[in-house]
Amino acid sequence: MASYYPRLRDLREDADLTQDELVQELKMPKTTYTNYEQGKREPPFSLIIRLAKRYNVSIDYIAGLTNTPTPLNKEKR
Repeated sequence: MASYYPRLRDLREDADLTQDELVQELKMPKTTYTNYEQGKREPPFSLIIRLAKRYNVSIDYIAGLTNTPTPLNKEKR
C-alpha cells in the first residue's frame, strides 16, 4: 500500500475535523474512510481530488511525493 494514508489523517486533524465530521461532509460511510486513513483500502482518485480541494493542497502532497503542501491555484478549483 502507498504511504499516503498518514497524510489523510494529518490533513484532517490539521483542519480540526473529526472523522465523523469529514465523512458527513463527504457523504460516505465512516468505516470506508477509516480504512483509507489506516491504509487498509486505497481511496479512489476522485476522492483524492476532492480532499486536495478541501484541504487546498496538491495531490502530490497527499501522495507523499512532496513534503510541501502547495496551495492550489484558486482559478483551477
